[in-house]
Amino acid sequence: MRLKKWLLTALTCSTALLYAQNIDLDTLTGDWHLRVMDGYDVRKVRAILDFQPQKMKLEGFDACNRISGTLLKDANNTYHSQLTATKMACRGQSFIIVSTRLHEAIAEGFTIKAEKRYGVDGITLKSKSHDLFLKRMGKE
Repeated sequence: MRLKKWLLTALTCSTALLYAQNIDLDTLTGDWHLRVMDGYDVRKVRAILDFQPQKMKLEGFDACNRISGTLLKDANNTYHSQLTATKMACRGQSFIIVSTRLHEAIAEGFTIKAEKRYGVDGITLKSKSHDLFLKRMGKE
């Protein structure tokens, strides 16, 4: 019985590794559209992250404001940044929620994995409190 349980666990972990792989930051150059945040479809709020790994910069739009920050890499392959943002008004509650959670995830520190979710190739930024799935812009 224990062997069956161990084999099932090993198979499950192996399958998950096939679909989620650590990613080299250099391959992320460009704009990424936030599609799913913490299990909710947030495509309509149009949050976009622009990775600039050669400069270790992160820029974009947080659903309400332009954002920018310097990416810092921790010893355990996590990244974080204190984002600065313009101070424009938000268009509604969903925009405010996405903006707030995006800033929290980036400040907490996050890992990046290449994944296919919902039939779409993209990346997942996983922080202590949030799970963000993004798709590269301009790619079908």
